[in-house]
Amino acid sequence: MNKQNKEAVKIIPLGGLEQIGMNITAIEYGDSIVVIDCGLAFPEDDMLGIDLVIPDVTYLKENFDRVKGLVITHGHEDHIGAIPYIEKEINMPIYATKLTMGLIENKLKEHNLLGNTRRKVVRYGQNINLGQFRIEFIKTNHSIADSAALAIYSPAGLLVHTGDFKIDYTPVFGEMIDLQRFAELGKKGVLALMADSTNADKEGFTQSEKTVGRTIDNLFNDNQNHRIIIATFASNVDRVQQIINSAYKYGRKVVIEGRSMVNIISTASELGYLNIPDYTLIDISEMKNYPDEKVVLITTGSQGENMAALSRIAASIHNKIAIKPGDVVIFSSHPIPGNEKAVFKVINELEMKGAHVIFEDTHVSGHACREDLKLIYALTKPKYAIPVHGEYRHLKKHAELAVEMGVPKENVKIMTTGDVLEVGENTFDIVGRVPAQGVFVDGLGVGDVGNIVLRDRQLLSQNGLLIIVVTLDKYSNQLIAGPDIVSRGFVYVRESETLMEDCRIVVQGALDRCLRRNVSDWGKIKATIKDELGEFLWKRTKRSPMILPIITEV
Repeated sequence: MNKQNKEAVKIIPLGGLEQIGMNITAIEYGDSIVVIDCGLAFPEDDMLGIDLVIPDVTYLKENFDRVKGLVITHGHEDHIGAIPYIEKEINMPIYATKLTMGLIENKLKEHNLLGNTRRKVVRYGQNINLGQFRIEFIKTNHSIADSAALAIYSPAGLLVHTGDFKIDYTPVFGEMIDLQRFAELGKKGVLALMADSTNADKEGFTQSEKTVGRTIDNLFNDNQNHRIIIATFASNVDRVQQIINSAYKYGRKVVIEGRSMVNIISTASELGYLNIPDYTLIDISEMKNYPDEKVVLITTGSQGENMAALSRIAASIHNKIAIKPGDVVIFSSHPIPGNEKAVFKVINELEMKGAHVIFEDTHVSGHACREDLKLIYALTKPKYAIPVHGEYRHLKKHAELAVEMGVPKENVKIMTTGDVLEVGENTFDIVGRVPAQGVFVDGLGVGDVGNIVLRDRQLLSQNGLLIIVVTLDKYSNQLIAGPDIVSRGFVYVRESETLMEDCRIVVQGALDRCLRRNVSDWGKIKATIKDELGEFLWKRTKRSPMILPIITEV
């Protein structure tokens, strides 16, 4: 190994940059690779039919013998969602705090992986040795309990990874973020800081989760004669705790609806992160035994997701709950960028059914705004700054903030997914790239739908399909039957009989020319049909449907 490499550690983000979600980063030194987080992303609008996107771990598979373990910062889907898929390919030991591990174990159980995945629950302040690395878990605050930042000690220097975090001086559960430890690490000397950029474009401090509790309490007080339905993120255990506290205070029973909500709440209460007074929780089937004003329903679907409980309730396709005039529906979340349309659609449907929807001031972020980030920079005084977690605009704002806080401009790098960054006392360079495109999950298929299939789906969704069926004689190559034309998603056949007839004539003409010239290669015949029919349809309709000729011989 040359001297320069000896003094440098490699940072390789395999996801989570220039997007919200799919966070996964490999840290490499010599014969050791440690993986931080392993999340999924939800599909963009143009990913037709795709359920999830998971990271491309080709690089880790190629270097499997050097991968020492998977270290998780907290239990959100964009940090743990891909674990079962990746563990099937690369069996890594997993290190996480108690609640995070409980949520990971739920996933492993679903995929029958619990038996052969090594797991270790880590406490704050505890150190783990993984090859050339020593990793320490540091207490932080976020919108899920048991979140951690990581101090990563390597022979090249100390890296600090904040995970997703905010600074909450009055958290609902547990202690506040361990600012003292960040300051001690700053005194030791931090080589590089990898910090959360999600709110780097927002001024000021992030408000405490407790402020939402006060708002919710006031809403319970104002709506004592109505049924209350609250939609929030399933993973926001502290939010759920505050809703339960208010429900108990005002003598209401609590119903929990939505699969992810039920899973997370049962795990959190089993592990002691959620305190539910006896007889407060009731099953959805018992709801009819109580008057409306004595019930509160906590549900998933605050992002307008199609199949989530609230969307089904709004669309009147939920089998147990129907909206009644006078219901109060509270959205306790902000729409994730890109989800606004879906959220407002659900709000409109609820309002049409007579519900009163409350949307403002019932949420605070789980991410650090600019002043919180500045505090972390002031305490850790890093030599290099590497913004992580966020779209390009967030990373850019974070980079500007780092420079404001005294990090020299040339010591700040905005990376893209797949870059290999070498960091050492005198090194700070992108030295290569690894594959990191994201892998599509569609139903049970992982990675079997690629860009070509998506392009076909796009084409079909925009222009439809025409199938041309032709039967030829095996020996003389004479036309025996057809051409028959089947249209799907192109035009309504019954009202376009003349167009279909003209299409038949065009195909017939193309076929005749081929057969007259004794063309027996089916590929050439199909290509001729496609070209001539495509050109005709474009002239007639200004549309380009997918044309699929099928030739059979008898």
